[in-house]
Amino acid sequence: MAEASPYLALKLARELFQKAPQALAEEERAKVAAVAARQLEIEGRILATLEAAQVVLPPSAVPHGVSEIRGRFGSDDEFREELEQSGLDEAELAAAIERDLRVEAVLDSVARTAPPVTDTDVEIFYLQHAARFLRPEARSLRHILVTINEELPGSSRDAARERIEAIRRRLEKDMGRFAEQALKHSECPSAMNGGLLGTVPRGQLYPELEAVAFALDAGRMSGVVETAMGFHLVLCEAIRPERHAPLDEVRDRLRARIADGRKAAVQKAWIAGLFKPAA
Repeated sequence: MAEASPYLALKLARELFQKAPQALAEEERAKVAAVAARQLEIEGRILATLEAAQVVLPPSAVPHGVSEIRGRFGSDDEFREELEQSGLDEAELAAAIERDLRVEAVLDSVARTAPPVTDTDVEIFYLQHAARFLRPEARSLRHILVTINEELPGSSRDAARERIEAIRRRLEKDMGRFAEQALKHSECPSAMNGGLLGTVPRGQLYPELEAVAFALDAGRMSGVVETAMGFHLVLCEAIRPERHAPLDEVRDRLRARIADGRKAAVQKAWIAGLFKPAA
């Protein structure tokens, strides 16, 4: 098995395990070595093609790549230390980046041979995968939280309950004050935005809150709800019913998705062809 270059080992260790190569466990190091060996073999075939010989990189491409990697570190010293620990210097890094860019340029060229995506292609995909475009019911919600902390004066369970009940009574007289009361009294980060949680589908709230929030009519506020976080009030501002996203809403994303799939398929087939014995 070919040994990974220091740069490739560094890149794969970060991509696969979010670690420096020297921090990898034995099993992780074996995984990196196996992936690197296969990648080196594929890249070697790609770089030996006529397409690779025709690649001309912009003069700024490699320096930009080095700068982009340098920018991931807090300082130049951290950057250089990482290179040193990985057995690299900046010249070797630049050479490795140039190799990567050449491989990418070849694959981009191959991808351009993929058939274009027509409006009919998009419409057929949309009809064949209708379930993917089902948008579940969601609620536009605001929220006030008063937490319970028996060790903090004024935040005992009884005190917290008294505070949330006082807020509830004020809001029952004037629901239009919900955002103001959230800003003043809520102990949830959403307080800074008037308690706004946004448009929330099922599955994102505490079960106790979800059950109440999704039973409210638009414009109505819940009673006091208790969860592990404390006491809550929830206001349902609007209801977005379950619906199918119309084609016009998803057309551009679908076109890009289909195009990406076709490009990937063309690239995969082209690479597979590099490993076929010559006729």
